[in-house]
Order: sequence, then C-alpha cells, then structure tokens
Amino acid sequence: MDSISVDGVKIKSTESGVGPSDHTSFYLQNIPVLHFFSGTHQDYHKPSDDENLINYDGELSIIHMIENVVRLTNNSGKLAFTKTKDDQNEDAPKFKVTLGVVPDYAFDGEGMRIDGVTDGRPAAAAGLEPGDVVIQIGDHKVLDMMSYMKALSKFSKGETTKVKVLRHNQEVVKDITF
Repeated sequence: MDSISVDGVKIKSTESGVGPSDHTSFYLQNIPVLHFFSGTHQDYHKPSDDENLINYDGELSIIHMIENVVRLTNNSGKLAFTKTKDDQNEDAPKFKVTLGVVPDYAFDGEGMRIDGVTDGRPAAAAGLEPGDVVIQIGDHKVLDMMSYMKALSKFSKGETTKVKVLRHNQEVVKDITF
C-alpha cells in the first residue's frame, strides 16, 4: 500500500466489498471495485452542497492516487474478482427508515460517527449531534457502517426505540422515533 501513498492520504481497507455507496452495486455483480472518498462536510448531500465546498487539494491527491493504482496494475491484465469476508458479503441491507444523519465515512473507530444532523429528521428530534458515535440502535450493536445499516434494516417507519451514542466519551441514551 505504501507504493500508492500520496500526500499523506490515509488508506482505509475493509474486509467487505459492500458499503454505503455506488461501488456496492458493482461488487454484488462480481466486478472488482475500489472506493475513493474524500470525506463529508456539514452541507454534504444537501441543496447547499455547492462548488465552493469542494476540497480541490484532496481531489488532486485522490486523482494522483488513482494514477498510481492504474500505473501499478496497468500490465496486470484483467483484474480478478475476489470475494471478501463471507459474513460481510450478503446483499447490502434494505431499510425503510433513516436517522437523518450524514455519517463520517472516514471514521475508523468502533461505531458510526455522525458528521451532520438533518433538521426535522429522527436524529434531530432525538437530540443527536455531530460528533456523536452511534454504538447501539435498539438491541442491535453498531460496530461499523455495515452493522449500522443492518440495525436500521430492523425497524419500520413509526417505530420507537432507544439509540445509544458516545458523546465526549460518555454514553448517552435517547429515544428515537423513525
């Protein structure tokens, strides 16, 4: 991995080919995937997410990293598809509810750290805040992004449960209605 390092960009690998982005659709069709992501900000995926919020230096670093990957694999022939860790390979969870948060996709600790909270959605109504780390929804432990999505898939609109978060290293439990 060091041979593709650029500008101190941190490479995060996982044992799963599925995740909360477009690459999952390709992985589930047995097509090799790589996922490049530069992180989120307060306006991520909102109408106010405009050109002035683009991290151009970060984009350039990612482009250089992609160039290095292409250069290293250019003479390798067709890339072979490799199944990843079996217990993570099931189809991406299908869920009918959302917390109404922007996850911090770069977070590599245990749980799912909230990068942004959308007004008028369940997380805002429950008092969740950016920086909170979701560690449990109902009876379902949240260890990472995949377990977060699996936990959400267990609930339906209108249901109420408890959500446990770490806020400034303190456990906080809130009631949440989807």
